[in-house]
Amino acid sequence: MTDELSSPTTLRVAVAGAGLGGLCLAQGLRQAGIDAGVYERDPAITARFQGYRLVLDPAGLAALRGCLPHRWHALLDAIVGDAYGERLVLDPQLNKIGELGPGRSGTVVDRHVLRHLLLTGLTVRTGAALTGYALLDDGRVEARFAHHDPVVADLLVGADGVGSAVRAVLSPRTTPTDTGVRFVIGRTPLTGQFAGLTRAFGSKIAGNGVSLLLGAMRFRTPPKQAAEELAPEVTLPDVGDYVRWAMILPPGGSAGGMSPQEAVLSRIEGWHPDLRALVEQSDPDNSTLLSIRVVEPRERWAPGPVTLLGDAVHATSPTGGNGANTALRDADLLRRCLTEGRENLVDAVGGYERQMFEYGAEAVRHSLGALPAFVPQPAG
Repeated sequence: MTDELSSPTTLRVAVAGAGLGGLCLAQGLRQAGIDAGVYERDPAITARFQGYRLVLDPAGLAALRGCLPHRWHALLDAIVGDAYGERLVLDPQLNKIGELGPGRSGTVVDRHVLRHLLLTGLTVRTGAALTGYALLDDGRVEARFAHHDPVVADLLVGADGVGSAVRAVLSPRTTPTDTGVRFVIGRTPLTGQFAGLTRAFGSKIAGNGVSLLLGAMRFRTPPKQAAEELAPEVTLPDVGDYVRWAMILPPGGSAGGMSPQEAVLSRIEGWHPDLRALVEQSDPDNSTLLSIRVVEPRERWAPGPVTLLGDAVHATSPTGGNGANTALRDADLLRRCLTEGRENLVDAVGGYERQMFEYGAEAVRHSLGALPAFVPQPAG
């Protein structure tokens, strides 16, 4: 049985993907009185750990606030932290050997905590992997799923990441590019033992043919406590301050059959004891090897009842620090375009896409330009 519109005059949006961008859009549309359903391919919201530190720039933070209910703004301010760091290049014993250049001011947020905030009040159907869609004669779109009834909507938004199933149909010639760079990421509780690493936060530690990047997540208020005090209808994870670490491997590098944690430890023998302890004390379940792939928005399609958002159309290298920011900016822009132009959906979507293509392409270029400064050369 196909889900139908509840009313001929109700604008209905189907969002494929429950990442930050898709959830932010759904929250923004909800505030505007637009029906938005979210469909996630993962079997459960917590199927994959997504709890790493992100840096939001002023535009990304403003976009997020634009999509959240005003009553949650105080909570958002309480659960973030301040970005800081000297942006130095350090050797394995934490001696300064260079500088990375001027840093970005911003606000740090935990992805896991932010995702729980964005999930509040939304209906998300999990286990709903999109298999394709069809354009209907009345201008709407029918989205089809592997384990869910088809859904008819006025607009289908592909917010389903680098491997977007929506993009595969809408823009099949837009495909991900593998940069060949691999990195291991993990997190470790920020205890007093690591107070001496402050200089390394925001810096690059280079040696043995690898680069290690550290970033501190210090919450202004513990998230669970902040929600209980400021927005009791919101339930946030009980997490404490931590250090996010990421080791960038040389081109062609791999874990070599070892666990991600073991792969890092094998490459930092003889390094400063606090650095080794940081990796040793990390949660092995939350350490993983990832590839850096990008998607460049090139092919323009005719505006219609299907569009893309975030990594599905402009996936960036994490070294640019703009992936989440650009996805949030997409969400807020599409929210505003749909709210202001809901009487003419095609024009509203076209207006969104014109702007998104321009700044999305620039975000990808910027991230690729920043990548070489962080990629180590193989040890000779």
